Amino acid sequence: QVYLVESGGGSVQAGGTLRLSCAVSGVDLNRKCMGWFRQVPGKEREGIATVYPGDRRAYADSVRGRFTVSQDIPNNAIYLEMDNLKPGDTAMYYCAAAGYGVGFVPCASLGRSHFAYWGQGTQVTVSS
Repeated sequence: QVYLVESGGGSVQAGGTLRLSCAVSGVDLNRKCMGWFRQVPGKEREGIATVYPGDRRAYADSVRGRFTVSQDIPNNAIYLEMDNLKPGDTAMYYCAAAGYGVGFVPCASLGRSHFAYWGQGTQVTVSS
């Protein structure tokens, strides 16, 4: 059974920093593409960062240079460090694990359809 539990969301002023954590169980991080997505009401869920075995990372243009995804294999966790936050980053943030056999190219595409397991989400609110 796969369980993903996000934490670390909250309210911050523009320019601030937050670090999201995702506790992972039932997944071998040595073999699985993992990702972070976000969603605002009325819009599609957007892929913003993924990490593939071998520490290969991909980012959406909207967050590249400000957000950093990382994995802690011994502790079965992934993280999203978010710097220089903007009001447009306000959203519910989700941790996700890809489905069976998803390779590097689809992982790096940030496509939601490649991800089979989801956490419950953590809210991030950035005020101006």
